[in-house]
Amino acid sequence: MNRDPEPNGGIRVAVRGLRKSFNGQPVLQGLDFEVQPGEIFALMGPSGSGKSVLLKQIIGLEKPDEGEILVNGEPIGADGVMDKFRLAMVFQSGALLNSLTVAENVGLYLQEHRLKPPGEIARIVSEKLALLRLQGQEDKFPGELSGGMKKRVAIARALVIEPQLILYDEPTSELDPLMALTIRDEILELKERIHVTSIVVTHDRTLAFKIADRIALINDGKILFVGAPEALKRQPDPFIQEFLNAGLIDLTTEKR
Repeated sequence: MNRDPEPNGGIRVAVRGLRKSFNGQPVLQGLDFEVQPGEIFALMGPSGSGKSVLLKQIIGLEKPDEGEILVNGEPIGADGVMDKFRLAMVFQSGALLNSLTVAENVGLYLQEHRLKPPGEIARIVSEKLALLRLQGQEDKFPGELSGGMKKRVAIARALVIEPQLILYDEPTSELDPLMALTIRDEILELKERIHVTSIVVTHDRTLAFKIADRIALINDGKILFVGAPEALKRQPDPFIQEFLNAGLIDLTTEKR
């Protein structure tokens, strides 16, 4: 199997027997799944089911108690692996620095690590902001932006490293329906433009069913289902059906 990443494409992620506990309380209980290069893979489940903890394991912010995460066949914790592959995360809050302008936030990684000369950084920042339709916002501060614009700035910041894998933590949370649609379209367009692998943690059922090639449903740190969105809808498991239909209005019973 070829373990080298495609030059302009996504990478494969394999999770094997992953377990994690905090203060003796199991959070992840033996997770196994694989995400294919260029795939949009959604992680869904109730609050507290372990989804965000799993993202932190994949990006290397936390270490599992047992099991492993492989990136193109190589363990994520091995020496040099994080330098070999380009991984980025879009945090739920956006995690922008309020003291920096939009342009400074987006170019911060390149600037701090001195990866490019100033003129090249400015060009890259301008290119990524244009990709997210944020032209003219370069000199604004995060406090001057709407929630949806902050999310797009966070995505632009992730893109400056030309990522092969992007992890999204609740990308449409606290957004109005129209802005949520905009973020959805951005994730889909990035797949088409740069063929990045995307793992998306979300409670937004509409988002998951519109963008995902496959969905994993997690509960109590265990995977109940992995497969295509339409196959998930047909699952007879009572918990799955309750989760998918909670809060939905049956329009067929509308009063006349």
